Amino acid sequence: MPNTSGVSVSKIIELMDLKNYTDELEVKKRKITSSDVNRPALQLTGYFEHFEESRVEIIGNVEYTYLEKLSPEEKAIRFMEFLSYDIPCVIYCRDLEPDPIFLEAAIKNNVPVLGTSRATSDFTAELIYTLGEQLAPCVTIHGVLVDVYGEGLLITGESGIGKSEAALELIRRGHRLVTDDVVEIRKINEHTLMGTSPEITRHFIELRGIGIIDVKTLYGVECVKEKQQIDLVIKLEDWKKDAEYDRLGLEEEYAEYLGNKVVCHSLPIRPGRNLAVICEAAAVNHRQKKMGYNAAQELYRRVQENLTRNSDDE
Repeated sequence: MPNTSGVSVSKIIELMDLKNYTDELEVKKRKITSSDVNRPALQLTGYFEHFEESRVEIIGNVEYTYLEKLSPEEKAIRFMEFLSYDIPCVIYCRDLEPDPIFLEAAIKNNVPVLGTSRATSDFTAELIYTLGEQLAPCVTIHGVLVDVYGEGLLITGESGIGKSEAALELIRRGHRLVTDDVVEIRKINEHTLMGTSPEITRHFIELRGIGIIDVKTLYGVECVKEKQQIDLVIKLEDWKKDAEYDRLGLEEEYAEYLGNKVVCHSLPIRPGRNLAVICEAAAVNHRQKKMGYNAAQELYRRVQENLTRNSDDE
């Protein structure tokens, strides 16, 4: 579901490594609800028509140099008018120091003032992406997410079917675990689904008969990953003798999450099948398709050419 509650300013301070010039203000309860940002050039001149106060305000070199030319009396009026709006926070870039008059007005109006040494354009671009990720629509599903050869492989299926065991074997083969049991899926845009783990279960795998294991501790930091784009879904299901399974792969099947479709393969479970090897093959084959080569279509082309050649010989 969409993150309607917003992301706290304290979380953005942590993620973006920001300096807080207003330590006396409570930033944990201060929420940001929009991924858009604003550079308040017009607002600092006194023009507030169509001003969207829910956005984070960015002060760059242009705004800063303009404000430095104002008299103390003008600053007091402009700052108080600007900060009287319900702004989530104001961020100064390029190590620019906020004016004491600005800080005084910010504290009176309960608006956090933050700072960064980074260039305005680069910082703004990363902040928009970070806010978009934090505020993205989110859904939680039961499954396992593993990074296999750079492809985000989401393994789903009924409880106890072997998802965690397959993930453990993939980890032992050099691939990276993102999350086991609970997958938080965020819709970053119309083409991208990002999977992460709940913080409480991060890096843990549950193995029936053994219990909980810590992958990061047992296998090292190179075997875990914080987040991964979801590229392919493997749906594990019990093998049924009378069921028909795709043997060519000419037509893709899809799973849908938050309105985005992801290629999905149904994989029947039967004794003797090495799930890790099959998952690796599925990931590499999917990557190959994205690069323009489809083995099923190539086989179909060869069969058609052979039929045509035999027909001409007759």
